Amino acid sequence: METDFSEYLEPSLFVDSDHPEVARFARQNCMTGQSHREKAVSLYLAIRDGFRYNPNILNFHPDRLKASYLLGKSQGMCVEKANLLAACCRSLGIPARLGFATVTNHIASSKLERYLRTKKLVFHGYTEIFLEGQWVKATPAFNAELCQALGVAPLEFDGLSDSIFQPFSPDGKQFMAYLHDYGHYADIPYDFMLEELERHYPDIFAPPYFDPVEQVLNVEAF
Repeated sequence: METDFSEYLEPSLFVDSDHPEVARFARQNCMTGQSHREKAVSLYLAIRDGFRYNPNILNFHPDRLKASYLLGKSQGMCVEKANLLAACCRSLGIPARLGFATVTNHIASSKLERYLRTKKLVFHGYTEIFLEGQWVKATPAFNAELCQALGVAPLEFDGLSDSIFQPFSPDGKQFMAYLHDYGHYADIPYDFMLEELERHYPDIFAPPYFDPVEQVLNVEAF
C-alpha cells in the first residue's frame, strides 16, 4: 500500500494548488465539517457542471494549462477540468493525481471526428483521488447539460468507486470505450502529452489548425 502522498499533496507547475484563486474556489464549493470524501464529491460536481466541456479549442500553452487559468474561463477540455479537480483537492489536504487514457468516443461530433480523422481521443484526462484508504477515479469532463443533449445520464461520483465514462447510453448504444491507459502522474506530463498528440494526429498540428507560437489547436478553423 502506498504511504508517501507528498507529491500528490504539494503544488506543481500545472496543478498549482497553492494559487489563491484555486484555494478560494475549493473553499467556496465545500462546507465546513464535510469529510474528505464529501468535499471531493462537492468539488467534482462544481467542476463538472460549472465549466462547459469544449474540446474544439485546445490551448496547450504551458501558462494556460495551469489549474488556476481555467477559473477565468467558462469552459474547458477534459485535461483542464481534471487538473482543476486535482488542484482543488490538494489545496484542501486531499491527495490527488492525474490519469490519462486513450478512449473511443462513439458519439463524437461530426466536426471533431472529421477534424481528428478518427474516433480515438488520445490523452483523455481524469483525476484520481485518495479517499477512505483507496484511490478512486473521477471524470468531471462532461457537464450535465451536455449529457442531456447527448442523451446520456451525467456521470456521477460518490467518492467510493471509480467514475469513468458510461460504456452505453440509455438506449443501449455504445458510448465510450477505453483503449489504452497511460497511467497516473503527479503533474501533467506536458512534453509526453504533446508527443502523443502529434504522433496520433500528425495532420492537424499545422496551420491553419495549430498555432505553434500560441500553442493553440482550433477545431473551429476546420
